[in-house]
Amino acid sequence: MGMVGGGPGSFIGAIHRSASQMDGLIELCAGAFSSSPEKSRQSGEELMLDPSRVYSSYDEMFEKELALPESERIDIVSIVTPNNVHFDPTKKALEKGFHVVLDKPMTLNYEEAMELHQIIKSSDKLFCLTHTYTGYPMIKQAKQMVADGAIGEIRKVYVEYPQGWLWKLLEHEDNKQAEWRTDPLRNGKAGCFGDIGTHAFNLAEYVSGLKVAKICADLSIKIPGRMIDDDGAILMRFENDASGILTASQVDTGVENNLKIRIYGDKGGLEWQQEDCNSLIARWPNQPSQIFRAGTGYLTALANENIRTPAGHPEGYMEAFANIYRNFARCIYALEKGEEPKPEWKDFPGAEDGIRGMAFIDHVLASNVSEMKWTPLVVKY
Repeated sequence: MGMVGGGPGSFIGAIHRSASQMDGLIELCAGAFSSSPEKSRQSGEELMLDPSRVYSSYDEMFEKELALPESERIDIVSIVTPNNVHFDPTKKALEKGFHVVLDKPMTLNYEEAMELHQIIKSSDKLFCLTHTYTGYPMIKQAKQMVADGAIGEIRKVYVEYPQGWLWKLLEHEDNKQAEWRTDPLRNGKAGCFGDIGTHAFNLAEYVSGLKVAKICADLSIKIPGRMIDDDGAILMRFENDASGILTASQVDTGVENNLKIRIYGDKGGLEWQQEDCNSLIARWPNQPSQIFRAGTGYLTALANENIRTPAGHPEGYMEAFANIYRNFARCIYALEKGEEPKPEWKDFPGAEDGIRGMAFIDHVLASNVSEMKWTPLVVKY
């Protein structure tokens, strides 16, 4: 694997590196880690890479890797840059014959996403978008239980993603992550909803197996001086007429990262939260609730394929991230051998998730500025 981005100060770059190498299926051997050649070289030294395979730009990496014998060059490009540097390296990597893992969201805007979607469809290489939370075993258990009809026809979906790290104007305090994530030129037009709202949206569709058909959005900027949204709520209507509520905030002061989803059908309900990620609660109308636990023998094949340790040994965010890389790598190995990958291996996010996420952002922003949704509350005494 070669990496684009992920140099000094990058939070997500280190996560991708650890996750990709957890199972021994992928080796990091090249990279263009920064737009600064010196910082890229520094990162290569810290990672103990061959200096001849640490590059000043991704264009240089693609060119020089392709000049190597096929057995020596990289197979996969992992792209972990800010959002405004997603489209170009992904497009070029696919066109030059590399598989691509891309950090979400897919692109800076919907127009880029539509173009990239066509490039991915016409390529014979695999594309993966790291919507991390779909990698959790108990999320996969929930997805399969819903698909199997365990909770019946879906009626209601609640998904909540609260964070508190942007509780003040950190982007003015030399915080690199806050700087680019609140800059519309680098992050895109949506702030909180482009960053974590898209994760919540993706999780709602992934677990329910349903597409969102309509939305009604209310976004806001809670911190004076910030340029893009940092808080909001959305009403959703799914294709089967189920209703949903999605909330996301990065200004819930003191909150860490407790993504939650609750989904209810006409036979029962399921509840999961990231802070207790190895548990899945099932609710039933005429019997006690159940708690399903990771690592046990009674889970579905989809969940078990994404578990590494016995019950009682916690697996978390890193393992969920690694599941995406492992499934992606397994599919590449299978295709290279002329074999059909197992269905469980093919369960990783891809181009459709990416383009739906970018469409979601555009429609959320459009709904937010529409006054049609507001009915004045007038009380006469």
